[in-house]
Amino acid sequence: MEAAEYEKLAATESSMWWFKALHGLVADQVGRMKLAPGARLLDAGCGTGGMLLSLGGRYPALDLGGVELDPAAARLAEARSGKPVAIGSIGHLPQEDASLDAVVSLDVLCHAGVSVEGSLAEFARCLKPGGHLVLSLPAYQWMLSGHDVAVSNVRRFTRGGLRPMLRAAGFGIEADGYWNSLLFPLMLAHRFLSRSAAESDVRAFPAWQDRLFNRVLDIEAAMRRHGLALPFGGSVWVRARRR
Repeated sequence: MEAAEYEKLAATESSMWWFKALHGLVADQVGRMKLAPGARLLDAGCGTGGMLLSLGGRYPALDLGGVELDPAAARLAEARSGKPVAIGSIGHLPQEDASLDAVVSLDVLCHAGVSVEGSLAEFARCLKPGGHLVLSLPAYQWMLSGHDVAVSNVRRFTRGGLRPMLRAAGFGIEADGYWNSLLFPLMLAHRFLSRSAAESDVRAFPAWQDRLFNRVLDIEAAMRRHGLALPFGGSVWVRARRR
């Protein structure tokens, strides 16, 4: 991504409704892994460190670390989270074989220059047998828009499309679905109305709108925990396990 997008990410990911919902979803999935104290979890493509900061607050007993391609973002992520962040590509991770208990990777496999198959193979290489993987990715190729251009996305995914990719890389699917579902009609309208504008949706929202969207996605998270998730959404997520 461009430096300006990293700056916007750093400024908004601790407060914007979308990031709060993403961090909550990932934290819930990490909780379901039942990792032992000291278990090693890597945020692969950690950006400016918001997810590391969030997980560090919720799971202080885990051994967290990150990998980030952009040197400035990696330094900022390390400073913000207090966790070690290596400079590198998710297609060539610096971690040793079978050295990790879990990997999370959020909105990275969608980027230009990233090999989906190669990166999934790297996750499998670095995870111990039985190790966990959590992904969240933008949904539906037909939803490509100016936002994707601005953040260097060239592909979007579906639940059905991700499953064979993960199985081919040696993962078994434990749970998957879509999120940002209740707000999806608004997202759809906004994306098509602004399709030609190469500007990302990452920005500061008015306080009332942030509160409203937070509340809607809190309701969606409660639905998901009770098995009531909708079969569509702006993003697709998966929790898988290395065989």
